[in-house]
Amino acid sequence: MKVRPSALIWRYFENQTEVLLMRYQYGGQDVFALPGGNCDRGETLPETVTRELREELGVSVDIGEMILAGEMLLTERSDDVLHVVFAARNLQGEPTLNPAETTALELVWAPVVGLDQLNLYPNIGAKIQPWFSTATYLGYVGRIEQRYFG
Repeated sequence: MKVRPSALIWRYFENQTEVLLMRYQYGGQDVFALPGGNCDRGETLPETVTRELREELGVSVDIGEMILAGEMLLTERSDDVLHVVFAARNLQGEPTLNPAETTALELVWAPVVGLDQLNLYPNIGAKIQPWFSTATYLGYVGRIEQRYFG
């Protein structure tokens, strides 16, 4: 099982909360993901998120508490993944895609309201929406049901 830590980066814009997502295209469909990536040997999860944000987006943040962890067990493929999402605060710099480091097509600030309607990888929009009103650690959320984008 691979481990993929990611950052929940948000801003307040025009009276709504927005989350930073990376847009990819898989199987002819738009798929959105929180910024993050795979760990290098010897890295902690927060160190991985910090490195990935610097490499892929040219920004830095303060990595805060772990919001949730959940498994995505893909029977269609062999790469089961444990997703771990951290709160990321104090964004420094303007996020800009570095095509040498990512296959993402663009960055999108998406309203928190409606995250559950996006093709989000992992499929946690409905789980993280309530966090913005409670700021409560969601903990282990179990299996994350995910549609396969072939």
